[in-house]
Amino acid sequence: MSTFSTTAVSNIKVKNKVLSDTMRLLSYTLVFGGLASWFSVASGAGFGSAIVSSLAAIAVIWFVLPKTQNSNKGILTAFAVAGLLGYSIGPMLTHYLAMPNGADLVIQALTGTGVAFFAISFYAQNTTKDFSFLNGMIFFAMVGIIILSLLNFFFLESSAFSLLISFAVVMIMGAFMLSQMSAIINGGETNYISATVGLYLALHNMFTSLLHLLGAFSNDD
Repeated sequence: MSTFSTTAVSNIKVKNKVLSDTMRLLSYTLVFGGLASWFSVASGAGFGSAIVSSLAAIAVIWFVLPKTQNSNKGILTAFAVAGLLGYSIGPMLTHYLAMPNGADLVIQALTGTGVAFFAISFYAQNTTKDFSFLNGMIFFAMVGIIILSLLNFFFLESSAFSLLISFAVVMIMGAFMLSQMSAIINGGETNYISATVGLYLALHNMFTSLLHLLGAFSNDD
């Protein structure tokens, strides 16, 4: 009985450490990503460099993160992803900030993303449910979103369909954050570096999609 209790306490400590380490690294990378976004806006980065930065971030996530996430180099990888993704949204921010109410839109998108994250985190920490069952649905939903986005970009060119996709991304990223937080809390995710990168990517996508939605509706007369 004492062995069982000791093991249970040890598992709780491990889970709490992964959670605290993830939140700490996530906060640092969010600040770094924000600075990268500011630099991108201030330097007048174009959409070409933004695309290159996004592709570089994807390459780092796919090829570098798996090799470094179990060492201290993984921390540098997390910052690299945050910096590249932050830089990539510079032109988008420049576009919206040029609008009469652009600063308000950016603040609203940031606030909405932050509120969603804290609400999801609070719920995940205060429920006994395990949301790992969402992983498969999230994967296939994202594949579908990518395919539909490409179809819309090259063939449909529909603004309404683009808004629908952005709304779907917000919902899917919320589900992903819930699944990721649940995995951290329930012991399914034991690597705080990969957890940080996953949450950062979800927050990044939710913010950009929310900004797109808010910008579109603010232009409606």
